[in-house]
Amino acid sequence: MYFKVVTTAALVVVAVALPNHLPPQAPVNGYSLPVPPPPPAPAPIYGQPSPPPEPPAMYKLNWLVKDDKSSNDFGHQETRDGGHTEGSYYVLLADGRVQKVTYTVDGEGGYVAVVTYEGEVKPPTPVYTPAPPAPVYTAPTPAPVYAPPPPPVYG
Repeated sequence: MYFKVVTTAALVVVAVALPNHLPPQAPVNGYSLPVPPPPPAPAPIYGQPSPPPEPPAMYKLNWLVKDDKSSNDFGHQETRDGGHTEGSYYVLLADGRVQKVTYTVDGEGGYVAVVTYEGEVKPPTPVYTPAPPAPVYTAPTPAPVYAPPPPPVYG
């Protein structure tokens, strides 16, 4: 009896904790099921001052990576002031050129990029590693030949 009461109480708690709306359903046989609207935004509390507007974003960033051992050479710099962003990034390509992208982002004009390449294409330098010498095989030594034991002598 106690087990039934505890189980029923647990099911009631789980049912109450479930959200009031269901997640969007996948189309069934090509037809979409209706999706309930999102819950309304909380009502404003009158008499409370509204939070101050966030200041426009302003930052500068700059980073570089140059590692001669691994031939990595790339970097990025960007400046943002409110809705206007300017920047550029570059990378050393495998063919020896440097690809550079200079861009601006404006709230009205969107993302505008100019791609340039610096340097000349260099053919890849073949890396020659001589093959290891072929193994030398010798004839195996013949197995030893054992003479059969002499027959037993009965006397």
